[in-house]
Amino acid sequence: MSLMHLSRDDAALLKARWTDGVLLKRDVFSTVERGRFQGDGGSVDAVLRRLDEVPWWSLMPARHLFGREKKALGLARGLDVGPKLLWAGDRALVRGFIDGVALHLAKPYGDAGYFRSAKQALHRLHRAGICHNDLAKEQNWLVGRDGRAYLTDFQLAACFRRRSRLFRIAAYEDLRHLLKHKRSYAPQALTPSERKILARKSAVASLWLMTGKKVYRAVTRGLFNFTDREGGGRRLVNDAPVLIELIRKNPAVRDTAIVAFADRRTGVGLYAFVEADQAALEAQLRNALAAANGPKPPEHIQIVHALPRDANGKPRTEILQLVAMNQLDLIEPMMRSETDRAFLKDIIEQRKNLRDRFNFEAGDLQLPSS
Repeated sequence: MSLMHLSRDDAALLKARWTDGVLLKRDVFSTVERGRFQGDGGSVDAVLRRLDEVPWWSLMPARHLFGREKKALGLARGLDVGPKLLWAGDRALVRGFIDGVALHLAKPYGDAGYFRSAKQALHRLHRAGICHNDLAKEQNWLVGRDGRAYLTDFQLAACFRRRSRLFRIAAYEDLRHLLKHKRSYAPQALTPSERKILARKSAVASLWLMTGKKVYRAVTRGLFNFTDREGGGRRLVNDAPVLIELIRKNPAVRDTAIVAFADRRTGVGLYAFVEADQAALEAQLRNALAAANGPKPPEHIQIVHALPRDANGKPRTEILQLVAMNQLDLIEPMMRSETDRAFLKDIIEQRKNLRDRFNFEAGDLQLPSS
C-alpha cells in the first residue's frame, strides 16, 4: 500500500498498525480494503478507507463524504448496528469488520427475523440522531453470520441534534427503503402499516426523483464516470452482457457468468466463470474476444465443470463473486450441505485471482479433503 499522499502522522500509524489484505473497492471517492488492525486489545479484522489515491478533481467531494462517515461512525459507537470506528485520521479511517455478507449476496428469502433485526437496528440509529440516507442500495445492508442485520457505508449519513422536520423525513425514507428490501425478500412478513409506508413517498423523495436524482446521475455517471451496481461499475453494467454473448458463441461453452472484483491496478476487474469440459478453452476464448474488437476481455477466465446454481437453475453469482474477490471465509455461511462444499472445491482451488490473498482464507472455509 502506498502511503505517500497521506499525512505523515496517518502514514506512520498505518505503517505500524495496519496489515494489507483484500481490496474491496476503489473508485474516485476512496479506496476500501480489508485487512488487520493492531488495536489496544490486539489485532482484529478491519476495513480501511483512505483517500491517498483519489484524483485531484474529486478530492473535495471525497473529503466531504469521508467527513460524514467519520462523524456518523463516531456518534454510532456502542449502538451495535454497524462497524465500530477503530481509528480516524485526516484522510484515512479504520472501522471494524462485520462478519457477514451484503444483502444482494445473502438473499435472505423468507427470513422475517432478519428484517425484524433490521428495523430494530434502524430504530437505534435514528434514536441516536443519525440517518443513513443510502439504504436503497442492498450492498449497504449486511446479513451477519449471527443472522442479524447490520449497516455499512455511512458516507451519506446525516447527524441531527434534534428531531427536526428534515430529520423525520430522512428517517422515514430510511425506513421506506428498508421495507422495499423486505418486500423483495419477505413480502409475506409485511404488516398493513408497512404496506402504507411503501405506498407513500415523502414529498422530498418525490421531488428528488424528478429533479435531483437526474442531476446526481448526470454528474456521477458523466463527470465522474461512476456507476455502482453491486460494486461492479460500468464494466459490469455495460461490458459484461456483451462479453457473455461473445463467450456463448463458442460451441464448447455450455454457459457463463461474469462477476466484478476490485483490482489494485484497474480499479474494477471482470472475472468470467465458463462452464465447459475443455480445460484448454481459456486461450481460445481470449483470442476470440480480442479479435471481436468489443469490450476489454475479462482479467480472468476460469473454466469450470459446472456453475453453482440456485433452485431455479440460475448461476449463483453471489458465491462466484466472493470467489473472485478471495473472500472465501464469507462463503461458508452460504453453504447448505457437504455436497455444496464438494461442488465448490475445484472452483475455489483453481481460482485465478491470487494477487489479493490474505491469511483469513485458509482456515475459515472447510473444504472436503481429496
